[in-house]
Amino acid sequence: MRRITIPLALLVALAGCQAETATPDVRSARTLIVEPTRIDADRQVVGEVKPRYESDLSFRVAGKVLHRRVDVGVSVRQGETLAALDMEDFQNRLRSAEAEVASTEAEVVETFGNEARKAKLLKDGFTPQATYDTALRNLRSAEARRASAKANVDLARDQLRYTELKADFDGVITAVGAEPGQNVNAGQMVVKLARPGDKDAVFSIAETAFTGQHTMSEHAEVVVWPLFSPELKTEGVAREISPIADSATRTYTVKVTLKNPPRQLRFGMSIGGRWSANSGPVVALPLSALFEQNDTPAVWVVDQRSGSVALRPVAVARYDTDRVVIAEGLAKGDVVVTAGANTLTQGQKVRVAQTLMSGSISK
Repeated sequence: MRRITIPLALLVALAGCQAETATPDVRSARTLIVEPTRIDADRQVVGEVKPRYESDLSFRVAGKVLHRRVDVGVSVRQGETLAALDMEDFQNRLRSAEAEVASTEAEVVETFGNEARKAKLLKDGFTPQATYDTALRNLRSAEARRASAKANVDLARDQLRYTELKADFDGVITAVGAEPGQNVNAGQMVVKLARPGDKDAVFSIAETAFTGQHTMSEHAEVVVWPLFSPELKTEGVAREISPIADSATRTYTVKVTLKNPPRQLRFGMSIGGRWSANSGPVVALPLSALFEQNDTPAVWVVDQRSGSVALRPVAVARYDTDRVVIAEGLAKGDVVVTAGANTLTQGQKVRVAQTLMSGSISK
């Protein structure tokens, strides 16, 4: 038999390969021990300052705008004239109505005298009852026409007065809808008048804010600040939440009444808002802990006996700036890998390098 000699260096190399193959791939991992806790569900949104009371002022009659005395941003007093229509036609109507009253007055005088004469003749027996009844009917008709003519005079005077548009209250002009020389219809907006002291913060809130355990609700306390000056904060209370989502943006309008808003907060300003709601016990993890498998969110959970990891599906309550809030899928005491989730495989051994409590993430 022929003896085969294997060099010593080759034997050492083969032994090293076998040792390397036999050594399991153990990865160092940062972990977190799950501790469900209640957290402040702060939400921040951007909105706009709008007047709480804003009226569309319009003429009560149609006509041609003769002049408009105010522009956007002008402060006005109650009773001040804001715009006026050409009143010539309305003056003519008033004169015609007054002439009609004069005519009916003369008719009443005539029929009254005729009725008085017929009444005397009837009393003396020189005229039949039917003749007197006719005279009385003519008198009553004349009096009715006079009353109608007087009512027309009142109506013509009102219409003449309506050619001047006056401010119903002290306020500031926020919009204009008609220019001098323009023909407007009755009820068409000419100016918008707002009360300057009553301001609302108006936000468009996504529908996710109304689901889960930390929903936005009426009477919620809200902190509001102008975007140009975040330190200028003021408090407010949500007083109105739209019951129907906007058809285009699919958001809900939330109106917040501001308490003692600063003078620097003007209508139309962009503002930020934040409100807090205390959630139920949830688990907050770093965003790096989240893994996705088959379009389903999951996390790597460490088996403390074997030191291996297993992928566990979870339900996400919401995503914040630097964390993800887990609603379901984890229990108290579970050890979750928070770094290197994309490099792990099912059943892989890990060596714990650092361990935190999930409660520290939610603070």
